Amino acid sequence: MQRLFFATSLRRPGRLYKHLVQSFRDIQHDSSFFNVKRVALVSKMTRYDFLKSTYKDLSEGELKKHLDNIRSDYESLHQLHLNHYKCVDLINRTLKDHGIETKVVNRFQYSDEVVDWADLIVTAGGDGTYLLAASKIKVNDKPVIGINTDPKRSEGYLCLSKKHFPAENFGQAVKRILEGKFRWKWRQRIRVTMSGFHQNDEPIAIHNQQLLYPEHRFEEHIREAESHFGEELEQRLHIHEMPPRVLPVLALNEVFIGEALSARVSYYEIKRDEEPSIKQKSSGITICTGTGSTSWFFHINHLPTEAVKDILGITNRLTNCQVDLTDQKLMCKVASEFNSSLKFPPDEPRMAYTVRDPIVNGVFDAIRQQRGFATRIRINSRMWDGTLVIDGDSSFHFNDGAVATMEMLESDALLTITLD
Repeated sequence: MQRLFFATSLRRPGRLYKHLVQSFRDIQHDSSFFNVKRVALVSKMTRYDFLKSTYKDLSEGELKKHLDNIRSDYESLHQLHLNHYKCVDLINRTLKDHGIETKVVNRFQYSDEVVDWADLIVTAGGDGTYLLAASKIKVNDKPVIGINTDPKRSEGYLCLSKKHFPAENFGQAVKRILEGKFRWKWRQRIRVTMSGFHQNDEPIAIHNQQLLYPEHRFEEHIREAESHFGEELEQRLHIHEMPPRVLPVLALNEVFIGEALSARVSYYEIKRDEEPSIKQKSSGITICTGTGSTSWFFHINHLPTEAVKDILGITNRLTNCQVDLTDQKLMCKVASEFNSSLKFPPDEPRMAYTVRDPIVNGVFDAIRQQRGFATRIRINSRMWDGTLVIDGDSSFHFNDGAVATMEMLESDALLTITLD
């Protein structure tokens, strides 16, 4: 498999590449194409882990008392924590029983070196852990699969089917993978190229930020205000001389752009494909992949049956239609049809965008389409405390003058495994 990807990733010769990729996707029963020897097992941070890190100076008894005072169930959190690590141990033992060398790492230990070492990345947690694992994978020949360790409380959309391959049945999944009885599945990702004062900043991991900087946003406001003086002002004057930078994180789900403080209006210019740019004020904008179309994008745009009923009621009054508004099955069917249309396959090389709560008045006209598709989107920030967030975790400063360009490249697609 390594040689095949090396040969086809150097150049993209159109039909030949597509033929090779399609042939490779169709292989299901030949294990010689994928020989797993080393697996990096990425474990989620449980809520109990998070609290222990947050209140590291408290004893176990003091932590329990604190949680009782804030009406949080210590016993339940601790039991969920134990259940998770029981699954992690089971997955680890299963891999070793099949002769596979493993490294168990948490989010702080998961590094580029770990990714380079492994033949396969396995995540133990939910969709958040899967997204974390994918964020470090920069090549298209490093497969990732997810195991949902809390199927009663988490959907785990990106993980293996919790019905057919729960953690306790992971051995069967490993057996099928080693026998080559699986299908490859590609998930397109969004590449972000950014220019502006903060373009070379390292991403701030929001999860880590909660642990390390509980008052980070206040400190950030002060720092941003101070940045208009001294040496930083001089750097801003020469920002146009710096070449744009491709951000080190690819978006598997979505990119969000907007003011960090949600109550503040986001001001920016947007350009979609070859259309002219438009000035926009809104609550921000999300740009998603096919994978992300079932997540935030879906929940922003989906219609409840009550809204369908209201719309059809208005339609009845304005036209000669006589839709039976008491037919609940019809209302549900219409809502289901619309909501299903919001989703699109994860391997489609296009992005869907949604402008959240656009402002429409005498000065600002709403974007012609509040929701739609594009192959290339450029956002020019006019925000004071703007942020660009990838997959809900990696945050970048995105203030006045910064420009971000979102696009998809086949070489950035994530390789995954599906067993059902």
